[in-house]
Amino acid sequence: MSGTTTGRRRLDASVLPEYEQPVRPPRLHSRGSVVGVGALVAAAGAVGLAGSLLSLIAVDVPSAIYRPSAALLTVALTVMLVYRAGGHMRIWVSLVALLCTAAVVTEAAGAVAVAAVATGVVGGVLAVVLTCPARSFGATVREYLVSLLIAGGAGAGVAAWNAQVNTVVFVVAVGGVSLIVVLGLVWALGEGLHGLGRNHLAVLAMVAVVSLLLVVYTYAVRSYGSTSVINTIDSAIYQLRTTVGGVPRPVQTFVGFPALVVGLRLRSQRREGWWILVFAVLATSSVTAALVSPLAYPSYIGLSTLYSAAIGFVIGWLVSRFVMAPSSARAARAIEPARRVEPSRWSGLR
Repeated sequence: MSGTTTGRRRLDASVLPEYEQPVRPPRLHSRGSVVGVGALVAAAGAVGLAGSLLSLIAVDVPSAIYRPSAALLTVALTVMLVYRAGGHMRIWVSLVALLCTAAVVTEAAGAVAVAAVATGVVGGVLAVVLTCPARSFGATVREYLVSLLIAGGAGAGVAAWNAQVNTVVFVVAVGGVSLIVVLGLVWALGEGLHGLGRNHLAVLAMVAVVSLLLVVYTYAVRSYGSTSVINTIDSAIYQLRTTVGGVPRPVQTFVGFPALVVGLRLRSQRREGWWILVFAVLATSSVTAALVSPLAYPSYIGLSTLYSAAIGFVIGWLVSRFVMAPSSARAARAIEPARRVEPSRWSGLR
């Protein structure tokens, strides 16, 4: 017999994890050029955000600055999203820039509406894609806040467009297009459906069922519910609005924001976490589209989002503890849990 002692294999904590996706080579080879372009995009986004926020505040400034500010913010967000996703900068940024320019110059209702949809979609998707994997509680809170801030900033851009649209149709359009865009990105980042393990596929299916049930139930109650039920719901909403200033939204609270937490944490171990983040777009896109109506109260929308985000974070954290628990006693005895890395926040994912 050999003198070497054999036993159970354990994870080798000395081997550093590597990112599994091929990444595009840098488009700019000079570090000075990279810093300069990044600073220019950041400055444009900051100016656009400041001008967009003025549309929500009762200050004496010319209303003519609102739409150009929204256009500037949209182009800056698009540059960040395309770079992060590894897309073709010349194609997508040029198309969005042309759309925003046409909306600002012509002020045609259709062009303004489409530009507002583009702002909502880009902001909603970027709020998910620009996050990083989170292993600890503090990192999860940080990434959660990053996502909320990006979505809120894009929401200010949507408000600055002041598009004359049907609110329900607009929200559905932003949410639907955002889901299509993020599905295309996640298909590559999550290695397709075949990359899902059985447990995580079950979680994904459960989230999809809960989302469908919430949407169907809400529609059914509003469309076919009895007068007493509708009056009870309206009364509860009124009481919450008058006492605490906002009302949590079911899809955000029970699906979107919990999915954001679970996806952020799961990404630190497995790339399948990207699939959970598909449902997080339901929350971020609804935040970006919330202020499209000129009759919407920013304080009410802000407080409602805050309450939804707070409750959703607690639910998501509890679910993530269950999802990320070791699947067996052998896995629990491993030296180091499975760990995964991604490029930094300001680098491309592909």
